[in-house]
Amino acid sequence: MVRLADGEIEGLEQIYDRYSSLVFSVGVRVLNDRQLAEDVTQDVFLRLWRQPWSYDAERGRFRSWLMSVTRNRAIDERRRVVRRLRSEERSDDPPLEVASPERFHDPQLELALAEQRRAVLQAMTRLPPAQREVIELAYFGGLTQAEIATRSGEPLGTVKTRIRLGMKKLREALKDLRTEDRS
Repeated sequence: MVRLADGEIEGLEQIYDRYSSLVFSVGVRVLNDRQLAEDVTQDVFLRLWRQPWSYDAERGRFRSWLMSVTRNRAIDERRRVVRRLRSEERSDDPPLEVASPERFHDPQLELALAEQRRAVLQAMTRLPPAQREVIELAYFGGLTQAEIATRSGEPLGTVKTRIRLGMKKLREALKDLRTEDRS
């Protein structure tokens, strides 16, 4: 990141080599579309090149920040596609079909992601049901906190608190997994 912040393209190349598969797989998971996930991957790394200062090391790990940026960008893209499809459905033209999802085939990455997914799902089962529900809606359903509050009928502050407490418990439950990622 230091090299990238200094405008050295080699810094971006190293980050891309290390994280592009992970960024792409998050995009595929959220979008269920390989082409859109490729676009999101490109957008994420272009943003990183143009705005390297947007990452603040004091606020957390780079990988966590990058995954958050990727997830948010993928959700934005999914919403854009849904809006476009709704708009097309209202017109007289027949709606476009969304391409079927393709799987990214890197056995080593798939194994690592499967282990992480298993650990996260196991940790999720230990959360109180109210915290688990809002985290599932936010991170797997792509809903904003305001949308979750509207959907559940709970105050926005309650939703935010449940997400924060649930994420804190998940972070603690998954600390061993995070330690392995650093090595």
